Amino acid sequence: MLEAGIDRDGAPLPTMGAAVNDQNDAEKPTIPEGGDQQPLSKNSQKKLLKQQRYKAKKAEKKALMKEQKKKEAERKRKEWEESLESVTEEERLKLIETRKSLRKERMEKRSGEKEMKKERLMKAKECGQNVIIDLEFSHLMTPTEINSLVQQIMYCYAVNGRCSSPAHLWLTGCNGEMEEQLKRLPGFDKWIIETENKSYIEALQDCKENLVYLTADSENVLEELDLKKFYIIGGLVDRNRWKGITMKKAEEQGIQTAKLPIGNFLKMSSSQVLTVNQVLEILLKFLERKDWKASFFQVIPQRKRCQADLEDNGEEDKAEEENEPKDEQLASKKEKVEVF
Repeated sequence: MLEAGIDRDGAPLPTMGAAVNDQNDAEKPTIPEGGDQQPLSKNSQKKLLKQQRYKAKKAEKKALMKEQKKKEAERKRKEWEESLESVTEEERLKLIETRKSLRKERMEKRSGEKEMKKERLMKAKECGQNVIIDLEFSHLMTPTEINSLVQQIMYCYAVNGRCSSPAHLWLTGCNGEMEEQLKRLPGFDKWIIETENKSYIEALQDCKENLVYLTADSENVLEELDLKKFYIIGGLVDRNRWKGITMKKAEEQGIQTAKLPIGNFLKMSSSQVLTVNQVLEILLKFLERKDWKASFFQVIPQRKRCQADLEDNGEEDKAEEENEPKDEQLASKKEKVEVF
């Protein structure tokens, strides 16, 4: 007869309490050590755990999609080979030639679009609106939050490149883990942007009077965009842990502040917190249309607006939803940062 808590080989079995503890440990988030981070609140820990679960699920989904893509490519290859086998030699040569021509057209079109994009971005570098993303808060964020911000920056560059009147982007205070993750992005070394390890204060010390930090805590409402100004977007994920930090930073540095005039045109269902890419896109829309209301309603997700605003702009929202690109929908799900 076996003793309680002992298996057949004499090894102790885990108790019920140990099993419960193991389960509880599995439910706890992995909190990075070191740095000057404040202790996470219970809500922040729950959020971190949710992020980590999402990341694991995303990796699993990515692997599944990769496998499906591989199978689809194999299926198409077999179909192509079978189509060649079922026709005469003359028809076979025609099919091959047609396929080559279509591929060449696609490549030429892609090359032309890439060249036009480069021209637009180079022109913006010379005389476009300067927009800075302040990356000096990376020491306050977890690796997961840093990764989220990197994804937003990647989307910023993509949106800016597609814009008919792009801005000239700056990444300042780009160091450590943030810099490493950015450098791992495909083609990052060829991006037409300004990347600075220094802070914007050091990099643009001769233009200090033209620096404007966009922060929700400012009393100054931004009415127009000035091409002489450098508008700064704070890159800080989970602003609830660091309320008012961008305003305090701007005041200590003695630079101007402003907030987007969102309250003049719509009511938010929650705090006026958007992602970095959403704020950049609002600025880009305004540069094109000179219309704040249209810019807000095109970019700010419906879930962030009050019901009255949704009813007043129902048709416009419907059209936007139908035309909204898939990557924009994905970007709207990214982590929130203090941006204006």
